[in-house]
Amino acid sequence: MVTRYGLILLTCLFVLGACNGKQQEKDSQLALMKTTNPTPLMTDKTKNSDKVKEIKEVVSTFPELYDIAVVKGKKDTLVAYKVKHLHRFKMKKIEKRVTKRLNEKFPKEEFTVSSDYKIFLETLRLDEKMHSKKFSRHEAEKRFKEIVKMTEDIK
Repeated sequence: MVTRYGLILLTCLFVLGACNGKQQEKDSQLALMKTTNPTPLMTDKTKNSDKVKEIKEVVSTFPELYDIAVVKGKKDTLVAYKVKHLHRFKMKKIEKRVTKRLNEKFPKEEFTVSSDYKIFLETLRLDEKMHSKKFSRHEAEKRFKEIVKMTEDIK
């Protein structure tokens, strides 16, 4: 008698555990489409943050883009974004247009523009690390340079 109830309980727990795993799998699949809308970052606090916000506003005017991350380093500015699904076939053209508009609007800035999802995720991780107290500005600049180098390696 006890083993029958134990078997039923074990089966119920197994079924519930399997359902929970599928729910987590669905959430990870939808992460690509969720909008995070990160705030613009600066690895160097001595500079004016209004320019970084303005860069994000300029890139936000493109209707093909739905999530934009901007990180300003000492010399370079990284702009990573997600492209709406229906416009993914035109990603190279979109990247050229974004780069052209940024260079016209901010001629003194050096831009690295990327639509690669991995680069976008790395900028989000940098954002999280910069909000922790243990991560220094020097470490942030070093990580920023690594991310910019990743964009060059991908191309």
